[in-house]
Amino acid sequence: QVQLVESGGGLVQPGGSLKLSCAASVSIFRFYAMGWYRQAPGKQRELVAHITSDGTTNYTDSVKGRFAISRDVAKNMMFLQVDNLKPEDTAVYYCNTLNRGLIWGKGTLVTVSS
Repeated sequence: QVQLVESGGGLVQPGGSLKLSCAASVSIFRFYAMGWYRQAPGKQRELVAHITSDGTTNYTDSVKGRFAISRDVAKNMMFLQVDNLKPEDTAVYYCNTLNRGLIWGKGTLVTVSS
């Protein structure tokens, strides 16, 4: 069973930055399209960025120009650089395949507040 572990969240002020990490227990990033998701309190989990097996990236409109998804296939890791954070980015961030086919990890909490 593939395990996903997210890390790197924290409390930041508006305009701040973080780099989120997703570690997988097996080599999956070269084979599957992967996504970063987030779930804000009282809201459904949403896809914010994804990267295909050939490295093509895509972002939801609300994060374009502020978030950047990347991966290190050799290290079985994926990243999300989040810049110019806004209070509405506050959420628990998760990684998973694009079809949400793996068991969810615990996520990493990002809180944007002054």
